[in-house]
Amino acid sequence: MKKIKIENRPFGPFPTVLVGADVNGKPNYATLGAYGVVSMKPVLYISLKSTHHTTAGVKENGYFSVNIPSADLVQKTDYCGIVSGKTTNKSNVFTSFYDDIGKAPMISECPINYLCKVIQTIPIFDFEMFLGEIVAVYANEQCLSDGKPDPIKVDPIIMMDLNYCNLNQVVGTPFVIGRSEM
Repeated sequence: MKKIKIENRPFGPFPTVLVGADVNGKPNYATLGAYGVVSMKPVLYISLKSTHHTTAGVKENGYFSVNIPSADLVQKTDYCGIVSGKTTNKSNVFTSFYDDIGKAPMISECPINYLCKVIQTIPIFDFEMFLGEIVAVYANEQCLSDGKPDPIKVDPIIMMDLNYCNLNQVVGTPFVIGRSEM
């Protein structure tokens, strides 16, 4: 298969998430594609533009939530990435709930929610990367199989270049499929 050199930028795929933080006492949500795992420890990272309204809330409270929206929430998810919380109150776009810690809003409609405590902040260009220790995880019961999140039932939004996509099927199990004969 011939490789062709293309534009030098990330194309994805990127899981699309909604990051939640209280800003000035109100829940605010920002849409991100810059999110992921850091290691096998319970730590996630998010990367927010330094000027984003949500960034101020994460810095002020020391907590953030990562909410995994399903594909049926694509319109509301995109809306939260288009409008700024500085000029638009996004607190009623979703139904917010809080863990006992009460430091960051989470979204009831999202199948999976992570509450994270900031353990490190790394400035990168005009962004800030927050490393967050996962202190609580919530999942909608109908998205579980055998007590664990089922990716097909969660139906996450994946961003690839200029499109939102969903998952259609499981194609293998990590650390298992590679042991099969080729």
